[in-house]
Amino acid sequence: MTGPEGPVAGDQSVSSVADGERDPRALLDRAGVTGNPRADQHFLVDGRVLDRIAGYADPLDRSHVLEIGAGAGGLTDRLLAVADRVTAIERDRRLVGFLGDEFRTAVGAGRLDVVQGDALTVDWPDYTACVSNLPYSASSELLFRLLPRGRPLVLLVQREFADRLTAAPGTDDYGRLSVTAGHYAAIERLEVVPPSVFVPPPAVESAVVRAVPRVPDYAVPDEARFLDLVTAVFTQRRKTMRNALRNTVHISGLVDADALLEASDPALLDARPGQVTPAEFARLCGLVAETGGWEP
Repeated sequence: MTGPEGPVAGDQSVSSVADGERDPRALLDRAGVTGNPRADQHFLVDGRVLDRIAGYADPLDRSHVLEIGAGAGGLTDRLLAVADRVTAIERDRRLVGFLGDEFRTAVGAGRLDVVQGDALTVDWPDYTACVSNLPYSASSELLFRLLPRGRPLVLLVQREFADRLTAAPGTDDYGRLSVTAGHYAAIERLEVVPPSVFVPPPAVESAVVRAVPRVPDYAVPDEARFLDLVTAVFTQRRKTMRNALRNTVHISGLVDADALLEASDPALLDARPGQVTPAEFARLCGLVAETGGWEP
C-alpha cells in the first residue's frame, strides 16, 4: 500500500525496483485492489507469463507501445523494460492514480503516459505496436478497432476468442471474426494461459495471440462492403450461401441478390458460410459490381 509520502515501509520501494522486476502480486497489494469479476477485472499475477508476453513483442517495433487495460501495472512494468515509450489506458480512476505514483520516474521522463478512460472511446496515440491483456467483454470491439490501423499486436484474450481468431475454413470456430481478422493480419496463438494465474481467476482459459499486419492474397473492390457481406452471411451460418445471401440484403446492402446468385458458382452457393474461404468471399464481392452493385 502507499501512504502520503509514498510506499509504506516494508513494501518494495518504487525507486529501488527496476522496470521489469516488480512482483505483480506486490503491485496489487500496493494498489489495494483485489479485482472484480462483475467489472471484467482479472489481474494477471504470474511474472513468468508477463515476461513471456513482453518477450513476444521482441520482433516488433517497440518505440511506442500501446497497452489497453493496464490494471495495477504488472505488464506495464515489463513493457517499460523493453519499449522506448508506453501509453497505458486504464478505466479505473484509482488504478490510474496508482500507476502515476508507482511509475512516476517513467512518467516524469516522458516514457509512460497513463490515460484514464474507456479504450473504446478515448483517443489513441500514434503507437507502433499494441501489447495488452484485453478486457474480455470488449475484446471483439477493441480488436475491430485495432486491426484496421495496421499495427502489430500481442494480446491476451479468452481462449475461445483466440480459437475463433485463428480458425480455418471448415472448422467449427471459423466465422466472421476469423475472416475479418485474417483479412488484416497473420494471426498465431502462442500459448494457453490457465485461470490459476489470475486474481481473481476467470471461469475460462486464456490465450496469447500475436497479429502481424499483412496484405491479403486476394483483392476486394471495397473493403467496407466486403466486411459487410461477410458479416451478413454469418448471421445465417447454418443456411446455404444461396439462402444466406438472399435473406440478408438488409445487412449486406446488395441491390440485386438474384442477379448475384445467377452469376455465382453453384458449388459455392451450395456451401455453408463456414466452408467459404476469404478469397472466395472476395471473388463474390467482386461479382456484386457486375450484378447490380450495392445500396447507397
